[in-house]
Amino acid sequence: MPETIIEVDLSASPYDNDMIHNRWHPDIPMVATVKPGDDFIVECVDWTGGQIHNDDDAADVRDVDLTKVHFLSGPIGVEGAEPGDLLVVDFLDIGTLPESLWGFNGFFSKNNGGGFLTDHFPEAQKSIWDISGLYTHSRHVPGVQFAGLIHPGLIGCLPSKELLAEWNSRELELYNTDPDRVPALATLPYGDTAHMGRMSKDDATKAGLEAARTVPPREHGGNCDIKDLSRGSKVFFPVYVPGGGLSMGDLHFSQGDGEITFCGAIEMAGWIHIKVDLIKDGVRKYGIKNPIFKPSPITPTYNDYLIFEGISVDEGGVQHYLDVHIAYRQACLNAIEYLKKFGYSGAQAYAILGTAPCQGHISGVVDIPNACATLWLPSEIFEFDIMPTASGPTKELKGDIDVPLAPDL
Repeated sequence: MPETIIEVDLSASPYDNDMIHNRWHPDIPMVATVKPGDDFIVECVDWTGGQIHNDDDAADVRDVDLTKVHFLSGPIGVEGAEPGDLLVVDFLDIGTLPESLWGFNGFFSKNNGGGFLTDHFPEAQKSIWDISGLYTHSRHVPGVQFAGLIHPGLIGCLPSKELLAEWNSRELELYNTDPDRVPALATLPYGDTAHMGRMSKDDATKAGLEAARTVPPREHGGNCDIKDLSRGSKVFFPVYVPGGGLSMGDLHFSQGDGEITFCGAIEMAGWIHIKVDLIKDGVRKYGIKNPIFKPSPITPTYNDYLIFEGISVDEGGVQHYLDVHIAYRQACLNAIEYLKKFGYSGAQAYAILGTAPCQGHISGVVDIPNACATLWLPSEIFEFDIMPTASGPTKELKGDIDVPLAPDL
């Protein structure tokens, strides 16, 4: 059996675990050291550190302290890793913790983080998803069940001092273009809630004033939320500090492409079984700037989709030039409006797009002025037929299946 080198206690505060941190900084001490070729297990708390509860009240999502997130397990040092190397990480297996067979999806309020469609869904919402082996369903979103593809939303290596300074400079510059924007344009360093693993409290407070927040993806990997990064996948991370400093967390049971609700997958605690290796001088050899990865050969098998298009024309009818962000937003809004015709609230439909194995595609970026983005919704996850027919939208159940009533989000 592989050794579990980082363990978590879900009943305790992550601040009491010195093998967890919630900022990126080159001076965070390694909590374990492994050798190239080693495989081992890492346990992770959910990304909020237990702030969200398995109940029907979204007040915890509304009031979540986002200055604390994400809680990551690590950093793990790899013997012989040096700046310029590539750290090779194989995902051998990944799963749930037996004491926590549930996950959550939520929309943050516009005044506390917001999300992809925050102007349409400005209030906090929450749905709880029960996990039964490969499958999940929710008492808050009736009529759907689907197989999950468990993956870490966040994994990467520690930055160098130079890279950290570059992050802080460019993100502050962006923030200063509209410092009063809600939600903010960037999440800047904030020392008060920083947890730096085995760094002393005084050093952690000082380092927290420049440590990078974990919210965005960056050159080292970080919060990329790539749903195909699951069992059987392989990732190549640039190394910036001696030992690499690999950290991970923000586990998702399932997610739609884009993680559009921000708290947008089925968030969970769990474990990852990984193997590490090194490619010496790999950054130069392969011209690597950002991590590259080989996806998992395992994926939920759905063969029938409804595909919703969006173009670079916003909700107000304003034309934009090849704007993929706006095009994908329109595709998502079109899918939500469609699902509302089958009795879902807008919030329930939004939750489905954020949690189910939906595919997002950039379908066209050359036909001026409109980019075309598409949202692929697997029709087989529904317990009734969602295909368009001459008779109009109905909830004709597939076989003898009871779709229970549940409270609207």
